[in-house]
Amino acid sequence: MIRIASLLSALPAVALVAATGVSGPAVQAASAAAAPAATKTVRVVKYKNCAALNKVHPHGVGKPKAKDKTKGRPVTTHLVHAKLYAAQPRTLDRDKDGIACEKL
Repeated sequence: MIRIASLLSALPAVALVAATGVSGPAVQAASAAAAPAATKTVRVVKYKNCAALNKVHPHGVGKPKAKDKTKGRPVTTHLVHAKLYAAQPRTLDRDKDGIACEKL
């Protein structure tokens, strides 16, 4: 029974209802268990400089859909957070690509 329960917990609620014909609290509980973990909560703080920002966010902070302007390997591991990016002084995004203090 445990093995079936673990397999069922990996399925979305719609698939559980379709596969088993059962709905209700058991399906909701299994669906909640299979839901992805909540994203990390980020405090919106204004940093004085890139050294301070990079201590907390080592690869920088960017707007959604921002692309790193570089001749080399672009940074893709920065934190994407529109409000945190907007809170930073414009001087932290020197190349104005939408990513502040980017580092590999």
